[in-house]
Amino acid sequence: MNRLTIAALSVLAASSCIASDLPVSSAEIARLFAQGRPVTSIDIDNDSLLLDQSDGFYTSGLGLSRSYRLPSESGWQSLGWRLGQQIYTASDVRLRPDQISPFDRPYAGWLFAGGWVRAEHVDGSEVAAGVDLGCIGPYAGGSLIQDVTHRWLSQPEPRSWSTQIRNEFGVVMHAGGRASFWKLAPNWSLQPGLAFRLGNIFTDLTADATLRAGPAVHYGFMRAAVRAVGYDATLQGGLFSDAEVRTVKPRRWTNELELGFQWFRPQWGLRLSVIRRSNEINGLAARAGSQSFLRVSISW
Repeated sequence: MNRLTIAALSVLAASSCIASDLPVSSAEIARLFAQGRPVTSIDIDNDSLLLDQSDGFYTSGLGLSRSYRLPSESGWQSLGWRLGQQIYTASDVRLRPDQISPFDRPYAGWLFAGGWVRAEHVDGSEVAAGVDLGCIGPYAGGSLIQDVTHRWLSQPEPRSWSTQIRNEFGVVMHAGGRASFWKLAPNWSLQPGLAFRLGNIFTDLTADATLRAGPAVHYGFMRAAVRAVGYDATLQGGLFSDAEVRTVKPRRWTNELELGFQWFRPQWGLRLSVIRRSNEINGLAARAGSQSFLRVSISW
């Protein structure tokens, strides 16, 4: 039995133990909104922050969320909502439609709003579930946001949004859990996790493990993840669309590596990391399809 299997079984065992703690009744939800400690977060993913002028593949992610958290008999309960937008383009936004390779990434935007509930244990184990509702295609506003941002920052003009994935409304359910921390040494720990998404925009399963070094209030970390992809509308087009300009086939197995640090203060927190993501497109060379981007999260 390999370590990935052991990690997955550990997460599933932890999830089954605390799933009953999820705040799902109307009374629990009302109490969390009324009494829970509110935390607001802004999340930014962007490859241009690494001074990448080609600005391609997963080029931007913006998110705003708010959560409410209270102690429970076994740890903590929380719930929250989020708004987000993700933008995907070909490998280089300066390419015209006739210059884009058949295996290059399609242009796509995903605009969504959603909510979630979470239960946590004092040993670090947790389980969460939620749903996102949104749309992919021109309605998602990817072209508008990227055009305005590039003008403001004096970056190259995107030339091929006319080829983007067509409109489709989407529903994505998501759930996952984390096992308790595996103590390796003083201030060193390893924590496995497992998560899945199911819907007409994304359907996938992700297993990961996070290595932490440092005290609880501020620490460095390295996260490695493997994803099994069932469906990705940003590559394949909407599940119910039949008039796409161009699509590609996804690789069924992808991976990513994240290196960063997290800093907590009484009233705010900062998470900063660099992510290296493997090629997601079947038929494209591994080196040509991989990318790096910066992830910043600020909470208060």
